[in-house]
Parts: sequence; structure tokens; C-alpha cells
Amino acid sequence: MARIVQKFGGTSVADIDRIRNVAKRVKREVDAGNEVAVVVSAMAGVTNQLVDYVNRISPLHDAREYDAVVASGEQVTSGLLALALQELGVNARSWQGWQIPIRTDDVHGKARIVEIPAGELEKRFAQGQVAVVAGFQGLGPDNRVTTLGRGGSDTSAVALAAALKADRCDIFTDVDGVYTTDPRIVAKARKLDRIAYEEMLEMASLGAKVLQTRSVEMAMNHRVPVQVLSSFVDAPGTLVVDEDEIVEKQVVSGIAYSRDEAKITLEKVADRPGVAASIFGPLADAAINVDMIVQNVSEDGRTTDLTFTVGKADLERAVKVLEGKQKELGFARIKPDRNVVKVSVIGVGMRSHAGVAQKMFQTLADKGINIQVISTSEIKVSVLIAEEYTELALRALHTAYGLDAA
Repeated sequence: MARIVQKFGGTSVADIDRIRNVAKRVKREVDAGNEVAVVVSAMAGVTNQLVDYVNRISPLHDAREYDAVVASGEQVTSGLLALALQELGVNARSWQGWQIPIRTDDVHGKARIVEIPAGELEKRFAQGQVAVVAGFQGLGPDNRVTTLGRGGSDTSAVALAAALKADRCDIFTDVDGVYTTDPRIVAKARKLDRIAYEEMLEMASLGAKVLQTRSVEMAMNHRVPVQVLSSFVDAPGTLVVDEDEIVEKQVVSGIAYSRDEAKITLEKVADRPGVAASIFGPLADAAINVDMIVQNVSEDGRTTDLTFTVGKADLERAVKVLEGKQKELGFARIKPDRNVVKVSVIGVGMRSHAGVAQKMFQTLADKGINIQVISTSEIKVSVLIAEEYTELALRALHTAYGLDAA
């Protein structure tokens, strides 16, 4: 007997027929003698509709009431799935975040899970009952409903698996696993059998939309084995596990890309101590996250060009903040650029292999692709290139690192 948490996303529960199919999948695990808790998202499109209702009623809305409205999508799905399971003869009961309770902090709209007491669910397991839990929601310190931010149901599922000491957390989605890169762009992309937590974390934060970043972080911290698999195909998925559980490590496991980047260049910035802090301080105060940074010192040593990236959604705000500080900062010109993409090569094998970055740079050079900014970490090399070269870069790098399917 195993204890399993299964999570089904919005496309998996998009309509009544799909909810019935999910119920059959859950019943299969129950029939195999396993203890099962299920976490569900709202039906596809429902959360967007609820957010739209809130914005139309009150553009500058109270975040607590926003949470009260948007959390209702998961409440509907959890009740419907519990009913579908009962129709199949499975003992099942739905649970809202506040009933367990999934305790969170008080940051409405982006709450973080603090604690999940597992006592009541443990009792229900002992009675042979399946718990169908509404994802994406919890209970704040003031006993108000909170939500965890978009994609929060993944985090709910992993947190619940950690609290229940589950053997595995299965995340069912509309893809059948984690691929070496986006298979819609690179036809030779391969599905990975296993991927290390750290690699998955990098891929999630660098544009791969398979798992939400916070859920991977939580899985890594609590050592919860996570499996990503399809709701629509009966096939093994990809296991996200500790690095030690991967016998044959690839030097490079995958190539991710993000179109959500924008580049800002400040020309002729005074080259003096503290100038970087005076530029990035106001951006931080405006809650604008800066990612890649490169600085070029001029020949006279008195001025420098400073280039960095921000999220595309933050570009206009960032430009406004910097323009407001132009006299104080003393730069000559600001050049924003939306026509960029960040491409990243990822793999835990990089720790013990030299030449990974050099191969990336040479491959791009051979294709005539200019690198604008570079950043690295222990298991990742990222470059910023012009957006029109995205597909060419992904295919060339995928081949160069030997990731193409046979």
C-alpha cells in the first residue's frame, strides 16, 4: 500500500466528462489498495472569468474579497469530483482549504503556506476515504480565505504530500512529462524519465511551464518525489527526484527559454562607487525584479554603459522609474528593447564538466547569433539573444549537446 497525492489541473477537469475520467483514474489507485488524496484546480477558464468579474466590479479591489471570489472555482471542482467518485462507489469527501486547514500567511492573492495539520485527513484515510482537496487556497491568520497566486494548486499538492508524508505526488497536466526542450519548437525533443529537483527548479524559473516554481522549491525542501504525467494518455511521466537517485547523469539535461524578458541599456552612466545601488535601489522599491546584468566601462574610465533585464510586463514601469531619476543618476540615454529572449542550458552534470559554456557560445556563433548578455550559475548558463533567433538557437543547442531523440 502506498500513500499518493494526485493533482489535476484546469484542463484535466475542464468539463463533466473530464471530471468523470479523473474519477476513474483516482478509483484505479484506490482499487490498487492505495491511500489517495486529490488536489484539484478550477475548471479551465473559470479562474480567469472570476478575476475578470472582480476587476469589472472594482479595479482597485480589496485583496481579501478578491480571494473570496477567485477561491470559489476550486470549491466547485472539488465538490463535483467527490460526487463523481461517489457515483463510482468510492468513499470520497471534498475539503476546502479552510476545513483542513491549510494555514497560510496574510499576503492575500500571493499567500505562502505556513502549516498543514494532517490529523483529520489521517483519520479519514483510516476509514478508507478519499480526500478531494480544493487547491490554490488556504486560511490566513485572520481566518479569511487566502489564495496562493496563479499555479498555486501545484504548491497545494506538494505541501499536502509533505504534510501527509506521501510516497509520491502525481501532477496530472496536459503534457505527458518534462522534455529536454519545448517539443512544439524542437521536433527531436525527448521526454526525460527523471530530472533532479535543481534542474526542474531552473527550468520552471526559466520559462518551462510544466510545474510552478514554488511547488518545485517545496518538493526539493521536503524531498517529495513528484511525477509529471498526462491526464489524457496512459503512460509513465517524468519523476522529479533527488540528484542522487539519477544513476546516469547527463551533462546537460534540458534547454529552456523565456520570452518574458525585456532589456534596458543605460548609456554613459558615471563610473563611480555606489552608482549601481542608486540605479537598482529605486527599481527594487518599485517591486521590479532585475535579472541579468552586464556593465561595460568606457575607455576614459569615467562613464559606463549598464545593461540589464526585467520582466516584459515591468518594462514600461522600469523606464518611468529610471526617467524620473535621470538627473540624479546622470546617465545620457535609456534604450529599452522588447525584442529579446533568454535561452538557458541546464544540467547538474555541469558541476563536473568543463567547456559547457564554450560549446554554447560556439554553437550560437556558428549560426550567426549574437549574444547580448550572459549569466551563469552552478548548473546553468543563460544568454540573451534577439527574439527572432529563438527557434534556430534552441534547435542548434539541442543538437550540439546530444539531446536529439534517435
